[in-house]
Amino acid sequence: MPRSVNSVASRARRKKILKLTRGNFLARRNVWTVAKNTWEKGLQYAYRDRKNKKRTFRALWIQRINAGVRKYEMSYSEFMGKIHKAGIDLNRKVLADLAMNQPQAFEAVVKAVKSIE
Repeated sequence: MPRSVNSVASRARRKKILKLTRGNFLARRNVWTVAKNTWEKGLQYAYRDRKNKKRTFRALWIQRINAGVRKYEMSYSEFMGKIHKAGIDLNRKVLADLAMNQPQAFEAVVKAVKSIE
């Protein structure tokens, strides 16, 4: 009896991955072995960068807060030390948003922090 290989399922499996590699350049898009490696590597990058995204955004928030408090003759580290001492529980994401989009509210926070010595 001849061997059955189920080429329908094999082709469907390959087509699924080739569909996911659309947009890649040259053989990375349509040569099965290259495209499969590209797709697998892309999954690795996606996993890694979901973690790096958090790191990158925290750095951005710190830069925005620092730029915001420099207007009031303070450094970022001085501001963060005093805000914790004052017991104001605003995280960096919220503080960065205030510094960028709500300057009056951020100024109120800075003044509240400056009054604490």
